[in-house]
Amino acid sequence: MAASEVLAQAAQKTAEVTSYTVDAVVNVTHPQEGSGKVQGRMLYQSKPQLAVDLTLDTVDMGGKNLPGGVRAVLQGDTVYVKVEALKELMGATKPWIKVSLSEAGDSSQVNQYLSQIQQFDLANMTKLITASQDVKSVGNESVNGEDTTHYSGTFPVDVAVQQLPADKQEQARANLAELKDIKFDLWAGSDGLPRKLALNGSKEGATLDATLFFKGFNEAVKIDAPPADQVGELPKGTTN
Repeated sequence: MAASEVLAQAAQKTAEVTSYTVDAVVNVTHPQEGSGKVQGRMLYQSKPQLAVDLTLDTVDMGGKNLPGGVRAVLQGDTVYVKVEALKELMGATKPWIKVSLSEAGDSSQVNQYLSQIQQFDLANMTKLITASQDVKSVGNESVNGEDTTHYSGTFPVDVAVQQLPADKQEQARANLAELKDIKFDLWAGSDGLPRKLALNGSKEGATLDATLFFKGFNEAVKIDAPPADQVGELPKGTTN
């Protein structure tokens, strides 16, 4: 099968996956804001309802890190966020803050974690690389003990972002830091699903270097909302 067909098939298959786990490291540099690093893992399920459990152990942006990291749990149209630093900053009284997705867009703090979820999203990331015109197979390699085929290529960001649903495009552009072309490497298992994905890009002092490992496809995951007595509302007046 041609490498480009493998990508198309991977995008189709990942869209049908109902659950997975991803471990990710994302390093970025920005000409004005300096360098940053995000490292963490995410559990994902699409059925019986959309649910995501995101743990970010390292969140370091422009030399400022978030002690204690971040937890975000998304269930249906509600997101629960636990950030020690945010708690103090916003005067929250409970460890978790609950926000409905319709309101989350008004809160820059909550929004940045939702954007992280999108960055770790298997279907989104695989769709982006289908825009590649130069992908080729570069051999067979083992990833976490599994045999995979390694594909390598580049994709233009503006074309790639258009592969996504309309409501995801703006956030994807922001995540990709207005980069022009991105080099990617994809390691696909015999089932056509990605086991590892690496993205590298740079433009005028901005760089992106992301590595994602995927496992546990269609295996049962347990994603629970935090206990009700641990959850408070987003304090009013903190939505900017």
